[in-house]
Amino acid sequence: MKKIPMRQCVGCHNMVSKKEMIRIIKTSEGEIMLDATGKKNGRGAYICKSAECLQKAIKNRSLERSLKVNIPSEIYDSLKEELGRIE
Repeated sequence: MKKIPMRQCVGCHNMVSKKEMIRIIKTSEGEIMLDATGKKNGRGAYICKSAECLQKAIKNRSLERSLKVNIPSEIYDSLKEELGRIE
């Protein structure tokens, strides 16, 4: 049996398969972006593919803690738009 990589969602804190989640990264330049491939360089945090989990992560500031950076509201808005396209 092949091992399935599991990651914890920063919103709901459930352990889910890495392929079923979206990776949000902070690049070395400090830019926050979605990583669709899951292979870009940078500090990453995983979130479920639901707007509910993103709202919980925003409310609890858990995404900011995971990426170790303050995230402006414009970036949250763009993440919501991109997540809406993925859903």
